[in-house]
Order: sequence, then C-alpha cells, then structure tokens
Amino acid sequence: MLLAASLAACTSSGKTEPPAPTTESHPPSGPVPAGLERFYGQSLTWADCAPYATSEDARSAFQAKDIQCARLTVPLDYAKPAGDTITLGLLRRKATGDRIGSLVVNPGGPGASGMVAAAGLIKPVTSTGLGKRFDLVGFDPRGIGASQPAIHCLTDQERDADRADDSETDGSPAGVLKQESQEKDFAAKCAQRTDDGTAMLANVGTRDVAKDLDVLRSVLGDQKLTYLGYSYGTRIGAAYAEAFPQNVRAMVLDGAVDPEQDAVESLVAQGQGFGTAFTQFAKWCAAQQDCALGADAGGAVQAFQALTRPLIDFPVPVGDGRKLSYEDATTGVIQALYQESLWDTLNTGLNELKQQRGATLEKLADIYNERDSDGRYGTTQDAFTAVRCVDDPRVTDPAVILKAQEEYVKVAPFLDDGRPASAARDACAFWPVPNTSEPHVPNVEGLAKTLVISTTNDPATPYQAGVNLAKGLKGALLTFEGTQHTVFLQGVKCVDEAGTDYLVDGTVPPDGKRCTGQ
Repeated sequence: MLLAASLAACTSSGKTEPPAPTTESHPPSGPVPAGLERFYGQSLTWADCAPYATSEDARSAFQAKDIQCARLTVPLDYAKPAGDTITLGLLRRKATGDRIGSLVVNPGGPGASGMVAAAGLIKPVTSTGLGKRFDLVGFDPRGIGASQPAIHCLTDQERDADRADDSETDGSPAGVLKQESQEKDFAAKCAQRTDDGTAMLANVGTRDVAKDLDVLRSVLGDQKLTYLGYSYGTRIGAAYAEAFPQNVRAMVLDGAVDPEQDAVESLVAQGQGFGTAFTQFAKWCAAQQDCALGADAGGAVQAFQALTRPLIDFPVPVGDGRKLSYEDATTGVIQALYQESLWDTLNTGLNELKQQRGATLEKLADIYNERDSDGRYGTTQDAFTAVRCVDDPRVTDPAVILKAQEEYVKVAPFLDDGRPASAARDACAFWPVPNTSEPHVPNVEGLAKTLVISTTNDPATPYQAGVNLAKGLKGALLTFEGTQHTVFLQGVKCVDEAGTDYLVDGTVPPDGKRCTGQ
C-alpha cells in the first residue's frame, strides 16, 4: 500500500462552532469538455465537516479550525454525462492572505482520504506562504471515504477473519485453490455490495479521478490547477498532466509511482524498498540497548524470522479477543517502516512478541488497515484493490506470479515466511470489469514545469521511481536523503522551502538539488 500515513496525524486541535452554510458559484473556468458544462459550472455549498466523517481518523481530523466541507457532483461514467451521477467529498481551509488559488491535495493509497490529509496539513502550512496564498483543498476520490457511493467489499467481521487467516500464502496446490476461491469471492462481493455495482467499479480508476480533478479545478474558480500529490497521488497527478497539460499551473509530486512499471515490476520494486528500510531499521536497532533483534545487524533477518514465523501456527493474544497472526505482524512492521519516527514503537512491538504478546504490532496493523478502536474499518483496503484492478492489466500467468513472489522475498528477505511461494492469482484476475489504464510514459506536450520529490530510501516508492517520473514529465527532481515515505511539509526545512517557493512563485530548484536532515 502506498499511503502517506503520517499526514493524518498532524491535525489541528480546538473545535469551534460549525460555520453557517454558504453557497458559492463560479462560471466555468478554463476549457470545458463538450457535454460537461453543468458539472464545470456547478455551485458548491460549504458547511460543517462533521457529517462527512466516515472513520475515527476523519472524526478527529475534522475538528480542525476554520474548515468547511462540500459535495461535488460528477458523472458516474464520463462517456455518458447525461446518465447517473456520483458525489465527491471536499474539505477546504481558506487562504489567509493574498490568494493565488487553490492547492488541491491527494495523499495516496489508492484509498486514502484527501479530506483527512488536507486537515492534517493545516498546521504545517498555516504560517507559510502556502497557507497565506492558497485555499487548501482535499478531496476524497470517487468511491473513497466521504465520497458516495463508497467502494464496499468486506464486512468488518470478514476483514478481521481475513487478517487472521495465515493459510493464504500456502503455495501447495490445495492452498492455491483455496486462495483463488477466496479472491473470486472477494471480487464478487465488491460488485454485489458497492452501489451501482459493476458500473461503479468500471469507472473508479485513475483515468476518471483525473477527469474529476479537472471538474474540481473549474468549480473552485481556478483557471489552472495547483496540485500536491503524495505516493499514489503522484499517479493521479501524472494522469491529469497527460489529460489536461494546458490546465496545470504547478504540481508537486512526492513519493512517486513509476509511470512505466507494471503491477509485477512495481511489487518487486516496492519489496526492495521495504527490504532496504528494514536493513536501515536493523542498523538503528542494533545500536539500542534493548534491540529485539540483537546487537548484530547482520543477523537481524534471521532473528526476525525466528520471532515471527511461529505465528503462522501459533498466533499470540493481543488483549481484545483477537490474536496476532503472521500476516498482521508483518503488516505492522511494514506500517512502521514507512517512517523512522515509528522505529522505536516497532522495537517495542517486537520485544512484546518475544514475551508472547502482540498488542503493539496489532495496533500498527490496525493503522495500516484503517481499523478503529470499535472494530470498524474504513474504505481504504477495498478501494485500494478496486482502483488497482482497473489501473493495471490483470496478471493471470501462474509462472509470472510465482517468479514475482520469489523475487520479492529475495529483495525483502525478512518477509520470507519459509513456505513455498504461491502462484495463486489475486482478486484482479477475477475482476468483473476490464482495466481502464496501463503503465506508460505520459504524453505531456505543453505541460508547465513540475516538481518531483524523491527520497533515497523511500520504502514504498523507491527513489528511482521519482527519477523516472521527473524524466517522463520533463520536470525537475528534488532529492531528499533519508529513510521514510514522502517528505514535503513534514518538517524538513530544505524540502519545505524548495517546494513552497515552487508552488507560490514558480521557482524551480536547481538541477541536482539534494536535501538532508531536518
């Protein structure tokens, strides 16, 4: 998963009285595709954000000061603009100074809430040029969060059961049959339980999100789009840049998805990223007095495997009636590898596991899976699969799948569970609608200069992906030397100043610019 998970943690505090609803209208801004005039020129009614909260994180985030929320109406199917419509949730914090326009934010996933992310960015931008010059706008992409209808596949109970089942990576013939049966069932449930069914699933991909983004640009009254995309949000940005190159004012893309990598190549590249991040964690851990993996960083993989593999047969209690599975333990570790600030928590969780306790690792896995304290899940995981299945061609060749799994554990050996690799096809192989996009170098003739930020040891979106995206967009590349997933507006002064200067006045960092430290 490609989540800018840290953004949601930065929410402002201090609830004020809900703002009175206000309706704003603008004539359509910029070019309007034929047949879409009513969408490009629609009014927005901004009001209290509390009714838009669909998760514990959202309820907390939407207590931020000076925010308003609204719904944007867009076609379900852009090929049928006179047909059914859907709505997108929007959140806005208005500029406090001489306004340039809107800065539209997406934090990634696919499946993460742009509304929550925008609320989380209010504090970092309040006293900067971004907060003064831009309305900060977050949107929940179609099918996600507060947008309606939402992608829905599994119940909370089914999601808990799925996480507890460690038989899914069994590479035996019987194991493959079982896993593929479960994947078929998942795909069928997504079509059955999502409103508008296959029509919604067919139009939930990045191709359509980019079109929604252009409607949003116009409705906000902006002639050109100023955009900040993290992780998968960079794919949205790249798709928009290709579809509407003349409509881009400025675009920061942080934690890039490689535009040319297919699903298999992306999986292996991400595995390599997490493998590198685990190595960095192991070095850090070995220097700690209480390192759960021992004082020898070179033996950390073996120590980790010895600690986690027994969970496959003997899960340990977490204190709320659940037990920590091998899948959840490794998911919790991956969540912690997204940012160095969680390494201490990860070490605590691994030390707990030595004592046959799993609460901390399970909590980390709950964060990754967007499970709240009441056992309710957000839409992220279901939406993640639904978008991925239409964004990339399906992979059905068992030999290709098997090779990918084998390559994955070579580059991320800490995730080798000791069992034969599985050639089981995933849910996308059984998806009820075809893909609507595929990896390619975008054609961006006429695009303004964009800024790609890439981190040298990014665990989820490896550094080279940023290099490749910057090249594909003919944009500038800013390198951050660190180990985390995404960096802009997260306290690194060099990066924050460069990105802010670019967004405010178009100053592009010099070729080869690198940032380090805080």
